[in-house]
Amino acid sequence: MSLAKELRKRREISARTIAVKEWADEEGNPFVLYCRPITCADLNALQKKHPDVLVNPSIASMVDLIVMKASGEDGERIFTAYDDRVELMAEETTVISEIANQMFGTIESVEDLEKN
Repeated sequence: MSLAKELRKRREISARTIAVKEWADEEGNPFVLYCRPITCADLNALQKKHPDVLVNPSIASMVDLIVMKASGEDGERIFTAYDDRVELMAEETTVISEIANQMFGTIESVEDLEKN
């Protein structure tokens, strides 16, 4: 096993819980999704499609991040199809930006992220 792989395995990273009150059920319980921290590979994939995502994130880049990272409690992705992206693009911008902001919440700054 390589050193990098061994070091990465040592980290215990829990998924972030994101409650979306705008997507609440009939009883008023917010929809809950989970997000593991954004990895270098995630960011690389996102930057290929949205080069300015770190300095000028667009709604499209936020939707792509949500589709890429949102999972259920079991860790399985909850948005997978093209139709999911289309539906999320029709959502109110404040909802999408709040979810994306919480997903990006583990990143301290652009400078810190670029160090990785």
